[in-house]
Amino acid sequence: MLLAAIFLAAICLSATFAYLPTVSGPFDNLRLSGFSSNSLRSISRTTSPFRAHSFPSSPFQNARKQQQIQQRLTRLASATLESPATSTPTPPPAYDCTDDAECIAVPACDSNQCRTTLDCRIHNQWYNLEGWRKSHPAGVHWIDWYNGRDATEVMDAFHSEKARNMYQRLPKSDSATVKMLEQITEPDSEVTKNFRILRSKLEEEGWWNRDITHEIKLLTIWASCGLSSAYFTHSDLLYSNYLSTFLLGIFFTQSGWLGHDYVHGVDKFTDRFRQLTTAFAGLGVTWWSDKHNKHHALTNEVGVDEDIATDPFLYTWAPDPEYDSPLRKIQHLIFYVPFSALFALWRVDTMTVAVDAVEEKRPGAKKELWILLAHYATILSVFPLSVFVPAVFLSGLMSALIVTPTHQSEEMFQEYQPQWAEAQFLSTRSAKTSNPFSEWIWGGMQYQLEHHLFPTMPRSKYPLLKPILTKFAADNNIEGGYRESGEWEILKMNWELYRKVALADPVEGAPYSRGHGQLGAILSSSTPAAKQKVA
Repeated sequence: MLLAAIFLAAICLSATFAYLPTVSGPFDNLRLSGFSSNSLRSISRTTSPFRAHSFPSSPFQNARKQQQIQQRLTRLASATLESPATSTPTPPPAYDCTDDAECIAVPACDSNQCRTTLDCRIHNQWYNLEGWRKSHPAGVHWIDWYNGRDATEVMDAFHSEKARNMYQRLPKSDSATVKMLEQITEPDSEVTKNFRILRSKLEEEGWWNRDITHEIKLLTIWASCGLSSAYFTHSDLLYSNYLSTFLLGIFFTQSGWLGHDYVHGVDKFTDRFRQLTTAFAGLGVTWWSDKHNKHHALTNEVGVDEDIATDPFLYTWAPDPEYDSPLRKIQHLIFYVPFSALFALWRVDTMTVAVDAVEEKRPGAKKELWILLAHYATILSVFPLSVFVPAVFLSGLMSALIVTPTHQSEEMFQEYQPQWAEAQFLSTRSAKTSNPFSEWIWGGMQYQLEHHLFPTMPRSKYPLLKPILTKFAADNNIEGGYRESGEWEILKMNWELYRKVALADPVEGAPYSRGHGQLGAILSSSTPAAKQKVA
């Protein structure tokens, strides 16, 4: 019996230490304050992510800021409302579309109201998505968010080849609307243009081809941890419950990393494993997609990216007194407590979203809810609460230590960033692991920039991608270049940020992490095209 237990534990632990990474070659609406071509970037890695607290003392008391907004309103009015005195305003054309983007023209107005357009630019072509928005699998809020904006990188980064071909069937925006939108939409930067060239080159070279042998290796190590944990929880060996808790915590964490890769994936292999994290970690795909994809598309944008909205438990900049908490003064001493609660909070959020999704009749919602219920029924029948509960908190701690430092110490943005690729370089830091176990336990998240730029690419390709991105950053003179620190250094940087913010005084007018600006914009139904008058 003892030898069998030792043998099973060795399967998991020796496999993880012996693991070496396999490397195989190869849209909320347009806000008026977002029209500026100069983004309000700010950072201080060891103090506050906003340089010298560059936000105004009050959101409504800065005269210069108000003057700038008024100037933008004037420019928008001249771009959208001017028309010949003799012209008769008529609405742009409207369309009804099927889920497969087959659209037919319909009257724009009925007896009560007129439909407006919803225009997104993808690869230098404006498309009217108003008739198709309700068919978007990830929800209408994504379509609305990119109304009047360029969505090229988001389309390429998160969608399958089928979806990337399908959007081209959607109706093109009318010429008058395009003329107006081009006057207020920031043009593509040279970095953006060069990034698109790089992506095309990688696609031609087959970087999205998945290494099945590598995937089987990862799944085998993951399964051995789960089975070993189940064995030890029913063993009479000394400290077996502690060992079971440790292995179950690792199992939950790796379930998250594998599921993370598979939910992002756009190939047939990942389709088969899309609900892995739901079944084995209790983290639902619907909740995860709503939250995580927003983080990817709008990384470190204050008020939108939920991954940096960790207050009132942890603050990454000195807050406005209205949103301050006594816990901030000791956050660097107790950070591990909210870190540990991460998975528990995610599990609660998952169940809430899953129930809401069923009520909203979202596709696949009932199936996902049943999988979640089966997860808890199975886990709680195999593991006692004395093992399950601490394992959840252990997996939360491990995951938080990995995911938080790769963004929180980098630049944060108070406004929408139209140059997506450049914003990823500025807001993301990768970690350099020091041993095979760390390389495995980080679950590919050590290659954070690689993942953010190419989230659907199999993580086994990231090590080879690193030198390419390093050269790209240098060739394009990106501020800070390819940002990377050792695994312990990056944790130290994050702790120092928590400590510095803990010692700082609150700042009147500091931005609110839950968002009064950008988050409010995502619920708005206004559109610049709605103001368009054509002859």
